[in-house]
Amino acid sequence: MSRLRIALPPLAELLQAPRPLAVPLEYARLDRAGRVTELGRRPLEALGQDARGLALECFLHPQDSLLACIELPPLPAARIKAAVDCAAQALILGCGESMHVAHGPRDAQGQVTLSWLPKSGLQALGELLQQAGLKLSGLYPAPYALAAPAPGQHNLCLLDGQLLLRHGAAQASVQPLVQDTLEQLRASGAELCWIGDDAPEGALQRLPVEQRWSGAAPAWGLQAGATAARGAVQGWGRALGCCALAVAVWVLGLNLYAAREAEQGQRLKSQMSQRVRQVFPQLPVVLNPLQQARQQLAVQQSGAADPSQGFGNLLLQAGSAMPFMVGSVQSLSFADQRLRLELLPDTPKRADSGWQGALTQAGYSVQTEGNGWTLGPATGEPSNVTDNTPGAEDE
Repeated sequence: MSRLRIALPPLAELLQAPRPLAVPLEYARLDRAGRVTELGRRPLEALGQDARGLALECFLHPQDSLLACIELPPLPAARIKAAVDCAAQALILGCGESMHVAHGPRDAQGQVTLSWLPKSGLQALGELLQQAGLKLSGLYPAPYALAAPAPGQHNLCLLDGQLLLRHGAAQASVQPLVQDTLEQLRASGAELCWIGDDAPEGALQRLPVEQRWSGAAPAWGLQAGATAARGAVQGWGRALGCCALAVAVWVLGLNLYAAREAEQGQRLKSQMSQRVRQVFPQLPVVLNPLQQARQQLAVQQSGAADPSQGFGNLLLQAGSAMPFMVGSVQSLSFADQRLRLELLPDTPKRADSGWQGALTQAGYSVQTEGNGWTLGPATGEPSNVTDNTPGAEDE
């Protein structure tokens, strides 16, 4: 089937022109075999008079060709759109509801290409083409007009200062940093094929200008957003289902992230404790690796021959009688032969008091202070032991 292809200028400029139908546009005619038979530049109203009945494919300006590639797990076809819409929210600058999002299928590597544009601009373009008597059959980002390259090659073309790349039948991109992109492509070892006569310096294979228009169109496009007549509004059930799916994906991702972070935190805490034991083997037990290491370094720098024996004994007794505190100590301090243990705010208190009796029998007193305890040698007076756990007074 013969086709007519048009390279659109920036949509904002085209739609805001005094007479949009009179704006000259680059076009190409393709025969049934996909060969370019005519190249030129004519306004829309003239093309509409001469190309009635031809399939029209429009290619966006690089400025409007917003492309991204995301990786998705294997999902049913009905779920891919919901996942793409959810991922697009992080890429779209502005209100996501005002954007029309289109995407291609998931390839063998799990990659999905997507593009988006404001719905208002697409609808205005559809109305303009309808006024010209042209029936839109496809609307694609600019790089998809280029011929699809052979495996291991990249087809490139420069348009209005931006580099168009087609990596394959489904993958394409727009790069504003031309020289940086070319250097990266050369470093990757890929074969670069330049379309047109304005090739930059370097060993690039030249392709005729017809290859600028003869690319096979992808299996997806933005043409659905350019239709003036909007479809019937979908029911609330489907909308709620999409919202529920998006929330479920978000919650699942959040839980996986939290579990990974918690595992890394525990691993780091274990590594810190092991390192402190290796560096300071005189410590009987490690409750707070960072603070105990700082205290040991302070003692060594002050010139003391040995940390306080009372501190070591208290720490040993605390670790033996209170094993539930490991990993829950926020800070500890030692002064006047007394060891102060401050727990993390969310650490529950122990309802049983057997550990307190064990410390008393060993000759140490225990006092509850705020969210922690103070341990010290028994002075012969009764220990001021209080328990703030719920239900302690009833017992």
